[in-house]
Amino acid sequence: MCQQKRVKLRVENLQKDFAGKCALENASFEVYDGEFLSILGPSGCGKTTILRILIGLLEPSSGRVYKDGRDITRAIPSERGMGIVFQNYALFENMTVLGNVEYALKIRKENRSREARAKIREKAVALIERLGLKEHMRKRPGELSGGQQQRVAIARTLIMQPDIILFDEPMSALDVATRLALRTEIKRLQAEFGITMIYITHDQEEAFAMSDRIMVMKEAHIVQIGTPEELIQNPADEYVQTFVLDNLRLKLDSLSKYIDI
Repeated sequence: MCQQKRVKLRVENLQKDFAGKCALENASFEVYDGEFLSILGPSGCGKTTILRILIGLLEPSSGRVYKDGRDITRAIPSERGMGIVFQNYALFENMTVLGNVEYALKIRKENRSREARAKIREKAVALIERLGLKEHMRKRPGELSGGQQQRVAIARTLIMQPDIILFDEPMSALDVATRLALRTEIKRLQAEFGITMIYITHDQEEAFAMSDRIMVMKEAHIVQIGTPEELIQNPADEYVQTFVLDNLRLKLDSLSKYIDI
């Protein structure tokens, strides 16, 4: 008998309007515990609007968001148990790698004692080492490559122990070889920490390589949600066929020198 998947996040009829223009229309979906869900679509389709609503940076015009059965639609970001990794890393340029990773925990009132800060330091160092950044611990972001900066951003999120991590096109500024290495690292971390991940991307090959399921969007609407196999075997319409599958084949052709297809 198949074990039923537990719903970690449930989104019901989300709507977001900006100055009379609809950025997101009647979006409903579920994310399972421990799942890697990619939200795939072109610029302006509404995928980043969903992410900002989920993390609490935007309020929806209507609709509800539930996490572990609790309504978090109006909850502040710090109460949601989610972390976010931005496209531009959003690191503090005047701090070292270590300083960036431990900062969010150090500034909490309950962590002002010397003992608490020592534990935070130990935790941050362990995460930095796990992400292969030990030799860069005392460097500042400007001394790091793009891939190294992204690893720092991931470590800074992991130290907060979120049970959901949101990624906002985290690899769009990186070269192909770095992207391939980093996505393997992200999948390893997901398995190791058991974290639910929601990943925003416009890259078809990236979505198919990393995801348990893919949510395809077009012009503020969800067009189809399914596993990579389901999308390939049963595309919902011509848009999924052309934007997703035809472009996927083109991407795989261009990447053939980097990966074994």
